[in-house]
Amino acid sequence: CVIRCSGTFYDKNGRFLTKQVEYETVWAHGGNCGIDDLDAIAQIDRLDDDFGIDTIEMGATIAVAMEAGVAEFGDAQAAINLVKEVGKGSDIGRILGNGAAVTGKVFGVERVPVVKNQSMPAYDPRTVQGIGVTYATTTMGADHTAGYAVATNLLGIGGTVDPLKPEGQVELSKNLQIATAAIDSTGMCVFIAFAILDQADTFQALLDLINGFAGANLTADDVNALGMKVLKMERKFNAEAGLTNKDDRLPDYFKKEPLPPHNVTFGVTDEELDQVHNY
Repeated sequence: CVIRCSGTFYDKNGRFLTKQVEYETVWAHGGNCGIDDLDAIAQIDRLDDDFGIDTIEMGATIAVAMEAGVAEFGDAQAAINLVKEVGKGSDIGRILGNGAAVTGKVFGVERVPVVKNQSMPAYDPRTVQGIGVTYATTTMGADHTAGYAVATNLLGIGGTVDPLKPEGQVELSKNLQIATAAIDSTGMCVFIAFAILDQADTFQALLDLINGFAGANLTADDVNALGMKVLKMERKFNAEAGLTNKDDRLPDYFKKEPLPPHNVTFGVTDEELDQVHNY
């Protein structure tokens, strides 16, 4: 891949541990759990891979278990042992293996960062409100890659929208979700979106590549229509599975508990969230 984002990780003694530990993994099993030992985080990452566990989900799950008192925040060995229990299929392992939402229910933890029972990645929706809209309304659950509003909220890519305010976030997330659904359908890496958002000729290059490969004649409007078609199909599936607009919501504590240092809450209303897929 021309992006070349993969690599290898060696511990402090020079021994191979796992693939290069990715950003979300470092956050989920690191800062999210109060763990600052990179070798331990890499070991957990390897265990996650061996057991077929998503690192974001398991990091959030371990943190919820820590919140419940199953282990202490910052205890790297305890986190490693808990992931090993998942691999063993023990009683506690089966609870944790079902994710953060189930773990929270079993242990009575009320503040669990999930949407549609899928754990949130590293960006808090109170201070990056565009990604909060994506978390709430993407068909898959709290998926940052479905509409990466961080690009515009924080990085200034494709324009700027104030991350701390609700204004403009619905339109931002909607457009990004449509574009991402289309790009995902081509098999292209989502990271090409950074270039596409900022360079008109790069988007045209993508169209030329698709058209040349498929013998098609797609325009920008066709790509937009493709993204909307994909999202409508996904939402139809969800509706038939019993999900409603009530599932397109963040947990209440994000709306009620201000997050330092900006001391803001998630300000996009339910009525505004319901407009994301109104196209």
